[in-house]
Amino acid sequence: MIRWAETVGPDTGKLVKTILERRPHPEQGYRSCLGIIRLGKAYSAERVEAAAARALACDGISYKSMNSILKNGLDQVPLSDEAPPEALPAHRNVRGPGYFR
Repeated sequence: MIRWAETVGPDTGKLVKTILERRPHPEQGYRSCLGIIRLGKAYSAERVEAAAARALACDGISYKSMNSILKNGLDQVPLSDEAPPEALPAHRNVRGPGYFR
């Protein structure tokens, strides 16, 4: 299964390998991997590879996540490398850490 996934692309291979490694027994991941193989028959290799990259980025390591990404077309939306803002902007109604000392 891993070899098949690697023929689609490196991210698909990594996804299948991760599914098999995260289970206590690799056999428990066979159905998910077979489902991903089946997705390869319904969608192009490029879309499956893009969906695998997105699933790995958001830690959606499952067939269900891959199916949802492909079904909703999220594989065609580029992944953003920007991190969300960490701090809230200053506002007069927001108490700072000094208030709680």
